[in-house]
Amino acid sequence: MVLHGGDRPDAAESELPEGADRAAGVPSTTSASLASDYAVALLAGLVDAGVRELVLSPGSRSQAIALAAAEFERAGRLRLRVRIDERSAGFLALGLAVESGVPAVVVTTSGTAVANLHPAVLEAHHSGVPMIVLTADRPVELRGTGANQTTQQPGVFGVAVRIGHDLEAPRAGAVDSGAVRTVARAAVATALGAPDADRAPGAPSVPGPVHLNVAFREPLSAALDALPAARPEPVEVASWSQAARAGAVRVEVDVEPATVVVAGHGAGPEAESLARGLGAPLVAEVSSGSHFGPNLALGFRTLLGEPELGGAVRRVVVLGHPTLTRQVPALLTRPGVEVVVVRGAAADAYDPGRSATVVDAVDVVDTAGGAPDDRAHRAWVGRWVHAGRRVVGDDEAAPDLEAATSDDGSARAQFLRGEVALLRRSVTRRALAETLWRVTWPHDRLVLGASRLIREVDEVVPGKKIRVHANRGLAGIDGTIATAAGIALASQVDDGAPGVTRVLVGDLTLLHDVGSLLFGEGEVRPRLQVVVGNDGGGTIFDGLEVAATAPVDAMRRVQFTPHSVQLAGLATAYGWHHVLASTRAELDQALARAWDGPVLVEVPLAR
Repeated sequence: MVLHGGDRPDAAESELPEGADRAAGVPSTTSASLASDYAVALLAGLVDAGVRELVLSPGSRSQAIALAAAEFERAGRLRLRVRIDERSAGFLALGLAVESGVPAVVVTTSGTAVANLHPAVLEAHHSGVPMIVLTADRPVELRGTGANQTTQQPGVFGVAVRIGHDLEAPRAGAVDSGAVRTVARAAVATALGAPDADRAPGAPSVPGPVHLNVAFREPLSAALDALPAARPEPVEVASWSQAARAGAVRVEVDVEPATVVVAGHGAGPEAESLARGLGAPLVAEVSSGSHFGPNLALGFRTLLGEPELGGAVRRVVVLGHPTLTRQVPALLTRPGVEVVVVRGAAADAYDPGRSATVVDAVDVVDTAGGAPDDRAHRAWVGRWVHAGRRVVGDDEAAPDLEAATSDDGSARAQFLRGEVALLRRSVTRRALAETLWRVTWPHDRLVLGASRLIREVDEVVPGKKIRVHANRGLAGIDGTIATAAGIALASQVDDGAPGVTRVLVGDLTLLHDVGSLLFGEGEVRPRLQVVVGNDGGGTIFDGLEVAATAPVDAMRRVQFTPHSVQLAGLATAYGWHHVLASTRAELDQALARAWDGPVLVEVPLAR
């Protein structure tokens, strides 16, 4: 794909400013600050390579980049997002990149500001999300001297970045914009996992974060006369699955059906196609991108423990990163089970038993004794599919539709009373999961926080081909609101885009990222519905084995961590709408309403 990230004018060579050196790429601006000249050249290179989104948090040492970014936005060549908190900024950039597939740039000043990006960088690393971290620093002569806001920034992210560059601050003379442009283009290519010729030397071929640490000397900024002409040369890179085809390995259809395809987070639609190709049941987590199709087996936690189903499995093909069950890793480490792992964009192949055959891609090959559509394979898949439907079942009796249209007025009245009573019921976790799933369509986005609720969704919702995301690289609760805001902003760039982004979180997940509710003056406020299942603490810990033996007061204080935050007041403080959805009717109304700004939908849940 060619990564344009938006419309930018193509500049003919004749449009370069007078005096510009077309061969060497000498900058078209000459300000009173080398820092500003360098910042302009670097941003121009990134934008020309395909970057379209930049997120920054304010700071003194990074002012040249910030002011240059504002000029690029004014020229229509960049979309600028400003956040006061660096951790929110990092996860916002992550969400923008998740949705667009193009690396977003996140900019900070020096010192602790850089460290605040670490959670987002780790998530991007483990999930294979492209990101460019651009941090301002003190020049080398001030490092190690106790200078204010100065620490060891080069290498601060360790192995979590694909490559790190400590870029020397300009000392004198003109900035070599040709050299800066080369650095910028290589950073974009490396973040995308582009071919070897484009990436920085020594960088791996999987997408992920890149760190550019730029040391600036005073004067830290100056007025900008003009921006260099656009010279679009976006990085071209095939998708990971396309690039991996060259190394595909043959996987034969079983003669006696005994294969299961497991799709973890980020597996993509390839897992669903592979399951059909192998004539195998599909065990797909809700954020896999493959939770749909005729082979989808619901209720797989239970099915994997049944001797005639999970016990009969002899081969598992894994795509993506499974994180939501204990049953999957137990299956993959069971003696006698062959495990084939298809390596994806994540940093590590999922191999809990350290015994899997790890491949870049697979080609399905029919054997002489078996085909995916023969009677044996249809029966094998059918047993899983039908058993899964029985396991999931329904937590309520089906409505009596005959009574709804009966000639007997009393029967119709009884039916209507039952329907009204149902709408007045309080919302259960299952009802919350099913309602969100039901109201979400392909033009919408659904983001699931790391809480008890994502497991509820994963366990009960039927197959549906919609865009679902969760930060499952490290499965932390960090930055969920910021990530969802990034996904919403990127998916709603076109004003005509009808979609809504909904994020389902527990109350602790919301409170952990409460600062990301802040949209500053002049910042775009997306169509975002944050649905909070509020049970007053971390009920996910109630499922730990230790909960049965530990002192109740200790578990309550150090694991459940109760709180008494009034979410309505919190929403008001940040300028959000708030609605309390205590019943199913109120929940339906809140989710269906067209809000004129972001809304916090609070759903009380029993512990």
